[in-house]
Amino acid sequence: MKQGLIRAGFVVCLLILLPVAAQAAITVTDIAGRTVTVPERVERIVLGESRYIPTLAILEGEQVLDRLVGMLPEFEMTDPGGYAQYRARFPAIEQIPRIGHASADSFSLERVVALRADLAIFSIEGHGPGARNKALIERLERAGVAVIFIDFRQDPLANTPRSLALLGKVLGREAEAERFLAFYLARMARVQDAVAAIPEADYPAVFLHSRAGLHDACCETMVQGMMGHFITAAGAHNVAASRVPGVSGVMNLEYLITEQPDRYLATAIGSAQRGASEQGRPYVMLGAGVSAADARQSLYRATRQPGLPALTAVQENRAFAIWHHFYNTPLHVAAIEAMARWFHPEHLAHLNPEDTLATFYREFQPVPLNGTFWIGLDSERDSLHE
Repeated sequence: MKQGLIRAGFVVCLLILLPVAAQAAITVTDIAGRTVTVPERVERIVLGESRYIPTLAILEGEQVLDRLVGMLPEFEMTDPGGYAQYRARFPAIEQIPRIGHASADSFSLERVVALRADLAIFSIEGHGPGARNKALIERLERAGVAVIFIDFRQDPLANTPRSLALLGKVLGREAEAERFLAFYLARMARVQDAVAAIPEADYPAVFLHSRAGLHDACCETMVQGMMGHFITAAGAHNVAASRVPGVSGVMNLEYLITEQPDRYLATAIGSAQRGASEQGRPYVMLGAGVSAADARQSLYRATRQPGLPALTAVQENRAFAIWHHFYNTPLHVAAIEAMARWFHPEHLAHLNPEDTLATFYREFQPVPLNGTFWIGLDSERDSLHE
């Protein structure tokens, strides 16, 4: 009898210990160069930037929200058109707990621990916690939350393939990651090969006006990071490269009038939900739900702001706008194609960024393509899908 009880107790112990033993782990190197141990089966994810939801959807598809237990709210704040699409398709997105506001300082460690998250996905730098927030990272890891860093912002051309492969590995979606990367790398190679055939002496000088209309003073720009990399990849010289150190800064309008750029390119932070202007700001409207007519009208209004009509590129309709949020998504390959076609219309008219954009939404997103994502003051080929 006693031996029977001992054997029964041993079996019960085994049954208790088996789930623990089954919790295997994998080790990966993230984009910050950190060695991280992650549960083999991640169940509860928090996002340091909720704008990564469309990227997560590349791998998770219709199950994009199933493992998401917390996020910062900057998706709905900075890209209300894109968020509205996801909210219409997945109403449960409204119930996902917000773990702060749109900054690293607001990130709630206590909330993440209470949510029993086992993985936090952060950007190297951005709206949420970044690689510099070492104390927060250490506290999360001590609480049992694995932290990985990805990057589509600091060095997007180099880090996008690495970031997708990393996400595929930690989420158990390696096949999905490989499928997307085959598409991404093929489209990127197409535009890179086309640009490589053009002599650098024929590259136009481009001024990139970041978040046009946001500030009274002109003009915020991007250089060593974000969309600054896209200018070079599309076969142009960034006029701010020799004037503005670092990732971003401000260009003097008088300098632009004296040293006229060949192309003017604004990034658009206006949306159909926000309207062309907010508190009188002349934002350019692009993104989900925006028509080509509204986009072009908003670009015209933005380029009528003081000083900008003095630019020859504006006067001669060599002025364009691109959706601002391309800088933080793998979809930027379509933006580079559109830019290359603008910069070299005589050589690269065969590029078809509209097809790249349509394929991305058809094959890799659970929401439809509906909106305008780039526009020119006088353009016959706009990315319009309504």
